[in-house]
Amino acid sequence: MVEKAAPKADKTHFDVELSKFDAAGKIKVIKEIRAILGLGLKEAKELVESAPTWIAKELKKEDCESMIEKLKAAGGECKMV
Repeated sequence: MVEKAAPKADKTHFDVELSKFDAAGKIKVIKEIRAILGLGLKEAKELVESAPTWIAKELKKEDCESMIEKLKAAGGECKMV
């Protein structure tokens, strides 16, 4: 008897990972992280310096794409999972 796999549901929420950043644009990336996440300078700096790291979890696809575009413009490299 062959078991049928459950139908795969389309993913509705995604996570954003800051993979790495351009060293020359580190300050821009920190400023963008502060603006997006509402963090203080110290927290944003620690988050950026700990790359690769997750910066947001369980967001809508549109929100993730917007966040990734902003971070790429600042010099960060991100991925959505």
